Amino acid sequence: MTITAFITGANKGIGYETARQLTAHGVTVLLGARNPELGQAAAAKLRAEGADAHFIRIDVADEQSIAAAAAQIEADFGRLDILVNNAAISGGLDGDGKPSSGTLATLRHVYETNVFGLVAVTNALLPLLRRAEAARIVNVSSEVGSLAGRTDPNSPMSQMVSAIPYTSSKTAVNMVTVLYALELKDTPIKVNAANPGYTATDLNANSGFRTAEQGAEPSVHLATLPADGPTGTFWGHIWGQEEYGRIEW
Repeated sequence: MTITAFITGANKGIGYETARQLTAHGVTVLLGARNPELGQAAAAKLRAEGADAHFIRIDVADEQSIAAAAAQIEADFGRLDILVNNAAISGGLDGDGKPSSGTLATLRHVYETNVFGLVAVTNALLPLLRRAEAARIVNVSSEVGSLAGRTDPNSPMSQMVSAIPYTSSKTAVNMVTVLYALELKDTPIKVNAANPGYTATDLNANSGFRTAEQGAEPSVHLATLPADGPTGTFWGHIWGQEEYGRIEW
């Protein structure tokens, strides 16, 4: 039976590597992207490597685009086994980047993609995920959104002074993950949040110390969990350590 995965923001970076690594598991990958040219090129690159890859146009901040993507997936594949909500933006920095310098315009802009878009995509595709034998939903989060890390004086996260939009959007993603996991706890669907770690991508001007290949590994792990795997967890790279593990919310 063919396993199909849809990854948002998949034309580059962690999203693309998540798609590429899933193909190694024999998964048919649907690469979601706003830009048709870039999305088609990414899918073609994977097909050249022997993957079953397809481009699906989607703008996660546009409800009509989301509905069209869901309709296309249903028409072409009938169901969905894996959803990786990877698309995100940083929003840049207002002023000196401190919370008190932020603007509501930036906050709204970031939440439209990172939070509202994630919820809209999940709700649109949940009927297709319910048709799968045991679907997996992976929400790509970040350790910078961990309340535990931010308030633990022994954590490197507590030393970071960050702008509100991106950081708090990932805290919101964590709660959204928990709520979906609770709603779906009596189903075979598992919902988890992935922490890629500080990965070099366009989102941070490629300043991260982890590669996109490494950053994709937590998402791929959670997307391919066995039946006895966890749900409602935050899992991935732990700052300062080589291994992966569970992260405190």
